[in-house]
Amino acid sequence: MNTAAAPRMDVSPEDRLRADLYNYLGVLLAAPADEMTLAQSAGLTGDDTDLGRAISRLAECASTSRPKDVIREFNALFIGLGRGELLPYASYYLTGFLNEKPLATLRNDLAARRISRAPNVYEPEDNIATMMEVMAGLIVGRFGDPAPLSDQRVFFNRHVAPWAGHFFADLEKAKNAMLYSAVGSVGRALMDIERESFRLA
Repeated sequence: MNTAAAPRMDVSPEDRLRADLYNYLGVLLAAPADEMTLAQSAGLTGDDTDLGRAISRLAECASTSRPKDVIREFNALFIGLGRGELLPYASYYLTGFLNEKPLATLRNDLAARRISRAPNVYEPEDNIATMMEVMAGLIVGRFGDPAPLSDQRVFFNRHVAPWAGHFFADLEKAKNAMLYSAVGSVGRALMDIERESFRLA
């Protein structure tokens, strides 16, 4: 996504961690994990929570994954011959079709925030990697000032919560998923935490 400003520094450590995890998921879902990403992932550790256990599982999977296998897995899941096993788009999850009303609504909301698709990006904006990137950007102020929690909640509830948890659950159990099954576990756990945190806020 094109950005209007560099991240601001007046963001709490907790929010930076949230943004880092959103960014990390965005990187993993935008393209196959390369050798450096796999090495970094293998060094992650988690605590005894749902999210922590999912991160530990991801680290273990990353430590035994090779880039060429990850490319094959990514292609089978998201690209395939004609289409991959999963279609990681809000429109598809919410309507059963691509490029439908959820994408138009999202584009309007992004435009209102002065967020635009980068010229070298051809994926529709409602793909899961972009949703993770936008959430991270809103938290740390990549598109201007950091978004207040109320605005983060509006965006999350409108564009992420209705479908991303289902997508990540499908990714966990996808037949072609190995490393990305663990990515699905991390994403699902993060969606559960965010949904509950926004509800309590």
